[in-house]
Amino acid sequence: MATEVRLPRLGQGMESGTIVKWLKSEGDQVEKGEPLYELDTDKVTQEVEADASGVLLKIAVPEGEVEVGRTIGVIGEQGETVEVSAEPAAPAPEPQRAERAAPPEPAATPIRESSGNGRIKASPLARRIARERGIELSAVAGTGPEGRVVAEDVERATAPSVPQPAAPTPTPLPVSQDVEVVQLNSMRKTIARRLTEAWEAPVFQLGITVDMVRALQVRQRLVEIHGDGAKPTISDLLTKVCAAALMRNRAVNALYKGDAVELWPTANIGIAVAVPNGLVVPVIQSCERKTIAEIAAVRADLVERARGGSLRQGDLDGGTFTISNLGMFGIERFIAVLNPPQTAILAVGSTEEKPVVVDGEVVVRPRLELTLTCDHRAIDGATGARFLGDVKTFIEEPGLAL
Repeated sequence: MATEVRLPRLGQGMESGTIVKWLKSEGDQVEKGEPLYELDTDKVTQEVEADASGVLLKIAVPEGEVEVGRTIGVIGEQGETVEVSAEPAAPAPEPQRAERAAPPEPAATPIRESSGNGRIKASPLARRIARERGIELSAVAGTGPEGRVVAEDVERATAPSVPQPAAPTPTPLPVSQDVEVVQLNSMRKTIARRLTEAWEAPVFQLGITVDMVRALQVRQRLVEIHGDGAKPTISDLLTKVCAAALMRNRAVNALYKGDAVELWPTANIGIAVAVPNGLVVPVIQSCERKTIAEIAAVRADLVERARGGSLRQGDLDGGTFTISNLGMFGIERFIAVLNPPQTAILAVGSTEEKPVVVDGEVVVRPRLELTLTCDHRAIDGATGARFLGDVKTFIEEPGLAL
């Protein structure tokens, strides 16, 4: 019996994906668990494995953006007659339909239809954006399939309740042939959207300076002890320290979900990694249970695969707190932007030798500046200060966090 290949939901909130290419052709033999096609989501491009064995009888969608749950191919017995479902199946446990990418500027205004019950056809994301911005969907021309309103349509629309001042006529600038225009890929579009959402949150920052003498000594001993494998770094030590502090301050190890705040029992810490196409945040799970050497091994694997473009969606899910480190670039201090729905992110600068007063005498000590950005809807100043104080205590005496 033929098995329909449907686009899976590979991560929380995923509504669609883009088929990059098929790794098998129609008529090829396919084994269950064998890579079948490459799928590009908002965050990663990964190979998707076949759920069944047989012959790839039909490729319904050769490439392009597809809604979660839609049939994209059929696997069955050689010579078997197949029919492809026209509508996507509702994937469990979160039945949603996602919008397709809006096509280029249409030649004529598309006709937008409503469903049989009079409800305007629109994607869930389009409805949310319209609701947040006070835009009536009935006033938006849809460019999706059958006139469906998609997110891009709402982005182009102007809320009728907000008067718009007349924009001055811009003076055209001379166009140079040397100008290079780079279209945003799906990752950069996602980064732009998520960071815009982050800036809408009421945030505050707390800063603290940490003495790094003991941390540097511990790190050096760890490198000597663990000669094989990934060498522990200050970032690995800091990850372990933050995990210990998060367990003492669970309000910081949380996700803001509108009407509720989820307090997580495990410190799943995301590490911001710069990649050629933008920024990804792979997650090290349950850091409070791992040794620094174990954290170093996981971190090294995730960073290598992130820069090689081979992360999987599961590597990016489940984060409860994020660390962003620019110390390797010589940046002494900076403010990191929230990674919603997480309620806090720690910005780490470079360790610098600075004169300080110790026991009444001026000495030179290695110092590190940390800046914590907090979502004030979930975290108060005193809560953030206690967490940052614990981080400082544990870095200055790492044994307390082990």
